[in-house]
Amino acid sequence: MNPTKVIITLIPFIWSIGLLPLANRVKPFVFGLPFLAFWFIAGIVVVFLCISVLYKMDTKNGKDF
Repeated sequence: MNPTKVIITLIPFIWSIGLLPLANRVKPFVFGLPFLAFWFIAGIVVVFLCISVLYKMDTKNGKDF
């Protein structure tokens, strides 16, 4: 198993669970949202980017149809 893929897979878990105590606050407001709500929305973007990178790294994508 490729260690780079494992690290990229762990990033969303670390973002949502490991770093949550650092983001657990209401102020400052970012784009009119409390910081914690912005943190969760940013987490969705991070998950999307990680999955996209993993899809591009996969050598079998498109060949299993």
